[in-house]
Amino acid sequence: MPNSPRSALSDISDPSGQAARDMMRKRFHGCLLGGAVGDALGAPVEFMTREAILRRFGPAGLTDYAPAYGGLGRITDDTQMTLFTAEGLLRGWVRGCLKGITTYPSVTAHAYLRWLRTQGLASRHELEFGGEQPGWLFRQEAVHSRRAPGNTCLSALQAMTTLGAPARNDSKGCGGVMRVAPVGLFGSRLGQRTAPMQVFRLGTDLSSLTHGHPTGTLPGGVLAVLILLLVEGASLLDALASAKACLQTCAHHEETLAAIELAESLAANATAQADAIWQLGEGWIAEEALAISVYCALVAKDFREGVILAVNHDGDSDSTGSITGNLLGAMHGVDAIPPQWLAQLELRDVIEELANDLLDFPDWDLDNDLANRSIQEKYPGY
Repeated sequence: MPNSPRSALSDISDPSGQAARDMMRKRFHGCLLGGAVGDALGAPVEFMTREAILRRFGPAGLTDYAPAYGGLGRITDDTQMTLFTAEGLLRGWVRGCLKGITTYPSVTAHAYLRWLRTQGLASRHELEFGGEQPGWLFRQEAVHSRRAPGNTCLSALQAMTTLGAPARNDSKGCGGVMRVAPVGLFGSRLGQRTAPMQVFRLGTDLSSLTHGHPTGTLPGGVLAVLILLLVEGASLLDALASAKACLQTCAHHEETLAAIELAESLAANATAQADAIWQLGEGWIAEEALAISVYCALVAKDFREGVILAVNHDGDSDSTGSITGNLLGAMHGVDAIPPQWLAQLELRDVIEELANDLLDFPDWDLDNDLANRSIQEKYPGY
């Protein structure tokens, strides 16, 4: 049976190895939980202008969870799709181990079709969504809720004719980039820090399942590389340099590169933060959402400041909050997230379990019959 390459974290026979694994677990949890916290923070103001936000919440803007979707700390489609991205990658890995062949875009497309079912919709081309073996995530009742899903994601998945095929649209929307942080975590555990282009390509491939314009897909590759390197301990500036090097090898990269470099420039000078974000855009399109998030992560002194900055603007506040939370959580670990936000976060236990599985999957013993059955029930590798 083929096994996935194991990173150095698999060797925990000495105390330093265990300490490294513990730190990595904090970063994996920080990345996924941080993204969900930023998403939940931005959810109540997603469709509000900055002026309206300040008028409602005061001169400091939104600084804590506010009611959305019937409660506090409720996630949106951004976190839902991020979770199904993680599930698709894990199911793809299990398939490769058990069957000797896999393709991550196809298996993750299958996961996105399961998410589509949670939204009450289905493929127009009768693509099977995995109803006979839906797996563990689909059975979580809380994911079966519509939280303002993006029209491009819905329409592209309904129109998909072949699992893994790129979308046939020209969308630059941020729905491709906001869900791909698990690609960086997955690549870290496959030992791809020294081969970030593999992670970049997978990030763009998964983004392209719903978004057809290069500026709608390339930011997904950038974010995946940033997460890969941040959880491995790189600084954000060093991670950005590596991600831009990958980006510049791709055709039609100019819009995405310009947005990132503007974010870096604004972070390095004395521009007022609200004005800087105004210059970067509203975040409805992918390169703007990525640039706003990069800017917020660069200038913030801590997690709380970064995600608050990321949601108090005109535009797609939950997506910029989510991506910023992914970045800062990957950098600083779960301990940087305010405990009261974690305590109120919807689906916290599910998110933590997926973070654990993304860290631990290279060590799963699929040769053990009992373990094999348990893992296949959770992540069927058909």
